Amino acid sequence: MRPRLSIVNAALSTVLAAMLAACQSPAPVTAPNRGALPTMERVALGANACWFKSGDPAFAAYKLAPELNSFTGRPRILLVHKGSPESRPLLVVQAEGSPARLQAFGPMMQEPVAGRIAGDVNRWSAGNKACS
Repeated sequence: MRPRLSIVNAALSTVLAAMLAACQSPAPVTAPNRGALPTMERVALGANACWFKSGDPAFAAYKLAPELNSFTGRPRILLVHKGSPESRPLLVVQAEGSPARLQAFGPMMQEPVAGRIAGDVNRWSAGNKACS
């Protein structure tokens, strides 16, 4: 009778383990904060890593100028000529509200790189850190 008892114990243990697993809820999935500032922080980090630190030739002539501490409620990043950071920005990416509404504008948005800029900004704002 002893072998039969160990089979029953094993079956009972399996059933109990399955019941316990069914009662546990999965870990909550956390979405990135959709406010303007956290969104623009993600965009700034992505732009810095993927456009500048990577040595991307499409952005070699430019410099990143983040303006995240905005009193207007529109944190933004600017791309300016590397040699003259005080000049008019060639690209402005800004966010406003919660959930953030993004805008990208400036002369670079009329150039062939505009589609890539839009794709990168949308990806980074959603929390994806990948470079294109």
